[in-house]
Amino acid sequence: MSRGAVPPSRPGTVGSLARLLGLLVLAGALVAAGLFPVVGGLGVLAARSSEGTAADTPGVLTGQLPDTTTVTDAAGTPIARLFDQDRQVVGSGAIAPAMKGAIVAIEDRQFFTEPALNPRSVGRALVNNSSGGSTQGASTLTQQYVKNYDQYVAARTPSERLRAGEATLGRKLREAESAVQLDRALSKDEILTRYLNLVSFGHELYGVATAARTYFHTTPDLLTVPQAALLAGMVQSPAADDPVQHPEAATRRRNVVLNQMRVQGMIDPATAAAATAAPLGVDPALPVPTQGCLGAGIAGFFCTYVLDYLDRAGVPPEQLRQGGYTIRTTMDHDATVAAKAAVDAQVPPGTPHAADVLATVLPGPTRHPVTALVANRGYGLDAAAHETTYALPSGPENLGAGSAYKIFTSSTYLAQGGGIQDVIPVPQPTYTSPLTPGYTIANAEPNPPTLTVQDALARSPNTAFVRLEESTGIAPVVDTAVRMGVRSLAESPGPGLPSPADTIKAQNQASFTLGPTPTSPLELANVGATLASHGIWCPPDPIASVTDARGRPVPLATEPCSAALPPAVADTEMTGLSKDDQPGGTSEPAAAATGWTRPTAAKTGTTNTAESGVFVAATPSLAGASVVFDDSPSPRPLCDGTPPTSCGEGTLAGGNVPARTFYTAATTMLAGQPALPLPAPDPDHLHGGARAAVPSQVSRSQADATAALQRAGYTVRAVPLASRVPAGTVAGQTPQGPGASPGEQITLYVSTGVPPALPPLPG
Repeated sequence: MSRGAVPPSRPGTVGSLARLLGLLVLAGALVAAGLFPVVGGLGVLAARSSEGTAADTPGVLTGQLPDTTTVTDAAGTPIARLFDQDRQVVGSGAIAPAMKGAIVAIEDRQFFTEPALNPRSVGRALVNNSSGGSTQGASTLTQQYVKNYDQYVAARTPSERLRAGEATLGRKLREAESAVQLDRALSKDEILTRYLNLVSFGHELYGVATAARTYFHTTPDLLTVPQAALLAGMVQSPAADDPVQHPEAATRRRNVVLNQMRVQGMIDPATAAAATAAPLGVDPALPVPTQGCLGAGIAGFFCTYVLDYLDRAGVPPEQLRQGGYTIRTTMDHDATVAAKAAVDAQVPPGTPHAADVLATVLPGPTRHPVTALVANRGYGLDAAAHETTYALPSGPENLGAGSAYKIFTSSTYLAQGGGIQDVIPVPQPTYTSPLTPGYTIANAEPNPPTLTVQDALARSPNTAFVRLEESTGIAPVVDTAVRMGVRSLAESPGPGLPSPADTIKAQNQASFTLGPTPTSPLELANVGATLASHGIWCPPDPIASVTDARGRPVPLATEPCSAALPPAVADTEMTGLSKDDQPGGTSEPAAAATGWTRPTAAKTGTTNTAESGVFVAATPSLAGASVVFDDSPSPRPLCDGTPPTSCGEGTLAGGNVPARTFYTAATTMLAGQPALPLPAPDPDHLHGGARAAVPSQVSRSQADATAALQRAGYTVRAVPLASRVPAGTVAGQTPQGPGASPGEQITLYVSTGVPPALPPLPG
């Protein structure tokens, strides 16, 4: 190539340069800089070619930024932050003038007086790029904003971020187009505010508000001159000028900014000198928040439930991590502290094989706010420190709730017309249910042959409730459990699979009343709230309010409250459950040991092998459930104690460790509140109502017995039974006496006349 020859342009260079020059003309930059005559006709061509150009980075013109969502307790104190980028977007008035001046002084001193494109830098880029040199570009603050937006907001993947940072002419053109449009559409102050909300300040901190909070424990409107200068100096190289890792470099860079502020007349020499002499004032510990619930401390389990609840209500976690919402929860800080102290006192956090969880809910006719969700285990990822991220208080506990499910059988019995003073049989010492062939159950303690329903709830004999469940039918009991709050029973585990409720009904599982089914402690607590709310079920609600970044309410798709039981039935069931803490009741020793005296509806539950114990309780102003269980991969029986221990013959029961946990926590939670009485029982549900005694047909012929029962309005099922009683004679009947509603099915056990074979003699 001869000297003075024009070098060949790269493909597309002329068109791109023309568009770039056109943008300079539109911005008035070339004229202002006196460069327009130099480019001559090319500038005119460029002006025409850039008509109608549009920025193609989504959101850059609207200013949409990923914003941190804050989760607070009921009092508004933050408990967790959710973010992809830790940022709090603030308005111009919330940023100190010192911060605005510092960033302009060091990054773009002509920001307020010049267009969005720097003509001299662009001129250098034009000459360099057209000659085949490395791609260069302008560096106004507006262009920096666009470039940072491309890299840290619009780009979703590492490869996209890499491409967004490439110094190509095409990228510079898009950057320039966006910068010009921003400069024409927005005020300088708005552009500056967006820039300060966008940029990184190191340690994965984005925006001036987050930086002010983290480095100086302050808000951006209160930043001092030396603090503002330090932050402004970090923007160019957050890692190299990190005040924690490189305080000397950060100090030098801060002082450069201060000097520029002095030179440009933003601060006087005395202020500059004082600021230069000031210490950095940065906490070396640097309290950078943990993303999500891992940073929530004792509120971690509550935080987990909040996210799950909002996800089901139509606000998924990924939306929360970018939306800048404020989520005010119903978590009562004092109640949570009391609950945590109670579970830790009964079962210290490091106790092997023993988890103690507690959930509390407030009753009410329109809402059931959740106030505490805690566990003796820490919320975290260190399994060696007995931490877990499994939702212990709100997720299902797989070992079952034991006799707490007798609440559903007795409530169903009352709803069908029975009474809490009805006398029901207590088969001794064992009982085999005809509903589930081969299912035999025994009682944990000796009991009289009959008890009232109320006394049976307090003493909790298993045979009595299996027998009572035969009277009500299993399906109605399952439906009652779902309506009262165990909604997980009705949820399918997967597409096309039956729900647990469907399986229990299909298999006629008489064991249902003894609670072998996995159950959530929170659901059990909400069962208590349903009873204390006169039979009204509401979802266990952890949300007081959700507002977006502009303070507007965010709608949630939640399930409405519904009537689970008639008020008369719920109120009477509360009385039916009122003897559990009284002499003879299963939790009486725990109530006495903790000084509990409030009127309470309660029920204990224990699994057969004592691997799990449950206590459900409700007062008119507080409901809760405590569950103690072996949370290891290989559960073992547990023995009562402080702490509980693994043992061969388990003695853990709902009436000891779980009851002590609830009574201890609730005593503190309700301190200073009046001891409200339980609602009065309905007279029709004290001694039955529509329910009638079924006349015994034992010893009658099958034909006569069937006819008599059908005349009384019952349906009849006959089951053969090996017996010495003459063939065709009724040898047994279920139910008989008090315990059936009109129209329900009566089972007659008809003798075959052949006795069962005797077992062989020993030896």
